[in-house]
Amino acid sequence: MTDAPGTQMAASSELSGLVIGILGGTGDQGRGLARRLSMAGHRVIIGSRDAGRAKSAAADLGGGPLLTGCLNHEAAAAADVVIAAIPWEGHADLLSELAGPLAGKIVIDCVNPLGFDSRGAYPIGVPEGSAAEQAATVLPTSTVVGAFHHVSAQLLLDPDVDTMDLDVLVLGDDRVATDLVMALAGEIPGMRGVYGGRLRNCGQVEALTANLVSINRRYKAHAGIRITDV
Repeated sequence: MTDAPGTQMAASSELSGLVIGILGGTGDQGRGLARRLSMAGHRVIIGSRDAGRAKSAAADLGGGPLLTGCLNHEAAAAADVVIAAIPWEGHADLLSELAGPLAGKIVIDCVNPLGFDSRGAYPIGVPEGSAAEQAATVLPTSTVVGAFHHVSAQLLLDPDVDTMDLDVLVLGDDRVATDLVMALAGEIPGMRGVYGGRLRNCGQVEALTANLVSINRRYKAHAGIRITDV
């Protein structure tokens, strides 16, 4: 991991005034994260290939100065930190298109490459090793961090849910970036960011989502994960 003097406490202080863009933000996961992060006081920009859909999604979530919508490339350019919440099928293409406006920025990849058949969910093999590693390959001038893979979109969007009872595994190769993302996760009540290793370890984290889908189907739940003894 890159040596840096930043600590998680320092990262927390750097969150003030942070503008967060969410690519593919009109999907359930993107809208859920937009809702919770704007509730935490951040300006959040929902991005989409369709500006009208992005603006409508922001309005449906309450809108106002902290929550707006626009095209993906506009969100990427205006944000300080960007969350990739796009469908796996368009992951590489969209990020490649946005390499310019994403240069020099932290990109949080929460995409889970999954397939579904009659036996349920299963992880899809990714040549680069994981969606996050694919993002790092097509965004060589960005700092990619993997996080928010196991967060229930339904709970994020539920107005009756005040706190999220789960840990968020944060993976990356840059200490300052992972500390900042851990602190960002901790701004959502009930969440805790936990460092989960270098980006090369993101494949099994993404794949674990298939197990959680199976758990949720069996137990009619919205399961997350907790890391013990930390």
